[in-house]
Amino acid sequence: MMQEPSPEFLNSVKHLAELARDEDLGPHRVDLTSALLPDKGQARYEILIKEPGVFCGHAVAETIANVFDPAVTIQWDETTQDGMIVSDSPHAVGTLTGPRDSILTLERTLLNVLQRLSSIATLTRRYVDAVAHTNAKIYDTRKTLPGYRLLEKYAVRCGGGLNHRAGLHDAVLVKDNHLAGVPPERLAGHVFQLLNRVGDLPVTPAFVQVEVDNLLQFEQLLDVLGIDIILLDNFPLDEMAVAIRLRAERNLEGRIALEASGGITLDTIVPIAETGIDRISVGAITHSAPALDISLHD
Repeated sequence: MMQEPSPEFLNSVKHLAELARDEDLGPHRVDLTSALLPDKGQARYEILIKEPGVFCGHAVAETIANVFDPAVTIQWDETTQDGMIVSDSPHAVGTLTGPRDSILTLERTLLNVLQRLSSIATLTRRYVDAVAHTNAKIYDTRKTLPGYRLLEKYAVRCGGGLNHRAGLHDAVLVKDNHLAGVPPERLAGHVFQLLNRVGDLPVTPAFVQVEVDNLLQFEQLLDVLGIDIILLDNFPLDEMAVAIRLRAERNLEGRIALEASGGITLDTIVPIAETGIDRISVGAITHSAPALDISLHD
């Protein structure tokens, strides 16, 4: 069972719903087609999942409906919850009740969000299941749609994945572009100097992570105190295995986590996880998730 959504999360949902409403209805705040309907009385529409997947959207749907028209209510099936696996389709997860024109006006926005979040939860679950026989954990990245980050990271959790940093504001991740021009023999000293300034930051970072592109850089960083995670970017499998062995030889297991990243797909993730890597960050679970087929049915 997912935790109750935070006020920050619900405010983000409300803000996105308001943007979507204003974008769709324009300055006159009108749906020209639904305004023509002769019957604007009470109507009832089912929210129908039409293909197998992981549902995500229970926590956001009511806020979206309320932004368009507080008279629209949602009655959920008693078994519906975020993160639930839908094996048999079509499957009704809930019912919208309210003025017909209001429901038809909010329909596309509601379905867009439900499809987006459910697609991320579904793809994340596929990655999580693929490595379930290993100790590797699946993490998201910052490759999210602007404004959707809290929602998309929530969907990752609904799919069984874990969240990386929320943004640039809560953790330190020193990437290759931050280290451009630093020769390998000076890498350890340069990173050490950077980390000496962590105490001067306005907030305490949740963790400190440094990206490396090769084993030479990796070995240099094993001598630097204060690193929580080393990111192995696009490492070949054999070099990843060497990195894991070198960490063990330094007795740094449990002190420095190792994370794999770089174009990882369902076709490549299993052998990566089987190296013994701790974490695998996958941008695809947010930026390339195909929409789950969800519709309203009267």
